[in-house]
Amino acid sequence: MKMIMVEGEVSGKKYREPFSKGVLARSLTRAEMDPNKAYTFASQIESHLRGLGIQVIELDDLVKIVREQLKEEDEEIAEKYGMWKQIRKCREPLIILIGGASGVGTSSIAFEVANRLGIRNMISTDMIREVMRKIVSKELIPTIYESSYTAYRSLRIPPPPELDEVLIGFRDHVDTVSVGVDAVIERSLKEGISIVIEGVHIVPGFIREDLVAKNNVNMFVLTLQDEEVHKGRFYSRCRQLWARRPLKRYMNYFGAIRRTHKYFESQANKYHVPVIENIDVTTTIDSIIEEITKTYGK
Repeated sequence: MKMIMVEGEVSGKKYREPFSKGVLARSLTRAEMDPNKAYTFASQIESHLRGLGIQVIELDDLVKIVREQLKEEDEEIAEKYGMWKQIRKCREPLIILIGGASGVGTSSIAFEVANRLGIRNMISTDMIREVMRKIVSKELIPTIYESSYTAYRSLRIPPPPELDEVLIGFRDHVDTVSVGVDAVIERSLKEGISIVIEGVHIVPGFIREDLVAKNNVNMFVLTLQDEEVHKGRFYSRCRQLWARRPLKRYMNYFGAIRRTHKYFESQANKYHVPVIENIDVTTTIDSIIEEITKTYGK
């Protein structure tokens, strides 16, 4: 039995590789098909190709056949598979920025989006901040040694009473860490590395304009309109065995966190950044991927 070969192109150079049921099955699971069903479906595609007498097939033609067959099984999965393949076809690295106030779920959504799109690199802005703390002394930039919502406590000059000290501290904190975020984005673009960057420091208006203007750099802001739901996320987080930060701290500063939350929304609206209500994980991920496809996947 002759092996079916798939022909594709990378950087203008043609290549051939054997058709793999495992590879196809993995791409189908990224479209949320059950793993067992995905492998069975991949076997059916292989049988279909053999039935047509195909020995060599273009990758684009294979994707087309898979989508047509998927539509008969599940139109929703067919659509998600099509979006995923459309994004994967692009030659430029994909940079996804996911911001939001503490507790809205940027970490979990970033992980799921990276997994769905097959992106191996992910970093939290808290990690970037930690690196900056090792380089810059507390005496020089004290606000980054605080949490984003308590940075006001380290302001050298107290703001006038008519101004919101929480937001002034938050902006100073974000502005500093954004230098590191810019550097990570620049490096990823230069090296051609797709990456998901998430955290409270991904604030519209603070990342360099020339970077976020690129089609392959996509920014999103997550929100939770219901304050009780937002509080509930902290309770869930602190119940985890790995959690090291006490619930009491979040509750003591919950008012400050909500003020940063509103600031995120106002900045997103000002800079036309998609705002996504993060109630249901699947809906949030689908919304992000659909938005990415509109620009990067064209």
